[in-house]
Amino acid sequence: MNQIAGTIGRWQGAGLMATTLLGTGVFILPQMTIAVADSGALLAWFILTLAIIPVALVFGLLASRFPHAAGPAYFVEKAFGSTAGRTVGLIFLLVIPIGAPAAILMTLQFMNALIPLHDGWQLVAELVVVLLLMGLNVRGIQVSAKLQFALTLAIVTVVALLFGASGLNSEQLESFNQASHPQIDTVMVALGIGFWSFLGIEAMTHLASDFRRPDKDMLPAILMGTVLVGIIYLACTFLLLMVPTDKTGVAMISAFDYLLSDSFLYGYGAQVIGILGIASGLATVNVYSASAARLLWSFSKEGILPKYFVKLNRHGVPFRALFGILGSMAVVIVLTFYSGHDLEKLIAWSNGVFVIIYLLAMLSAAKLLSKRYLPLVATGCVFCIGIGIALAENMLYVMVLIAVIAPFMWWQKAHLQRKQLQTS
Repeated sequence: MNQIAGTIGRWQGAGLMATTLLGTGVFILPQMTIAVADSGALLAWFILTLAIIPVALVFGLLASRFPHAAGPAYFVEKAFGSTAGRTVGLIFLLVIPIGAPAAILMTLQFMNALIPLHDGWQLVAELVVVLLLMGLNVRGIQVSAKLQFALTLAIVTVVALLFGASGLNSEQLESFNQASHPQIDTVMVALGIGFWSFLGIEAMTHLASDFRRPDKDMLPAILMGTVLVGIIYLACTFLLLMVPTDKTGVAMISAFDYLLSDSFLYGYGAQVIGILGIASGLATVNVYSASAARLLWSFSKEGILPKYFVKLNRHGVPFRALFGILGSMAVVIVLTFYSGHDLEKLIAWSNGVFVIIYLLAMLSAAKLLSKRYLPLVATGCVFCIGIGIALAENMLYVMVLIAVIAPFMWWQKAHLQRKQLQTS
């Protein structure tokens, strides 16, 4: 077996998209953006939600027309050549070592709300997460898709319940509006942090071949998931600004108990928010693990990386590539545990990598898609450049990666061409 079989439908894809974006940040990122921008966080989430829609549309159009396990790397290669495409693919693979620990660290904040973890037990919990990801992926992404669709419904239900229980009235809204004085510099910082919440759109494109009908289902799945997630982040941010919360722990837990103080759910905030936070965090890392494994498999087939990773198991899963991705993740988790880690810095560096991937995908769309989509593409480019400006010096990590990888990819291509000429 050397081809990945399509097993995902539209609604399962929308569930994958939503839980991937909600993921680790759904009950954490609103709190982090409020910490830096106060009421300006709401403006930041509103801008992000509007601005990400053209980006999601472009990714959906590209994936539906050019389904491939390499995702954005394939789009960039078709538009600008193999060196550019392979560079994009490798920087995506190399963001996993910093992105995965950040995602798992955020997930463990919810676990700490249920069971406090100290010293080495935190490391044990992180490695158990890696083993769980192995179990979720080894039988194929369709198993995860069904579970993550149910998880999306659960998160939407809880957020809707909290919003309904808040009983917000016009006087409260008027008071909030008068007290709100967003500052552009803090809103920009919040934008840079909040961009993490929309990482995952590009990961879905790696799974296009896993869809039964990528030409019909990819675009609506990506768009539905993205819009739903934007609404949920706006709702969570608004709730945290309107109700008193615990600033030291997970704020959504105290908001849950405050808003549902008159119901039978009072006192269960840690359990409900904790379980949903852990599950959604696992969902995000799960999709990235599957996406990275498929990209590694694709590069292995093309001879860019060793042929060792090309084999699929009976479920059509590139299991050697999956073991490689999860194994490297485990190594980095151990290293970051003993060296110490700054969550905000890991998030910012990861965001910088994805800004470049998104921008190059948008530029590829300008060449690959019909000219009638140019306004969407231009809007997506402006969004990416704006986020890059907001991240400022945190873009240095991806710039170093490109400076190292691009020349190597050019040399590899030239070397292979010389070998072909010598043998012909």
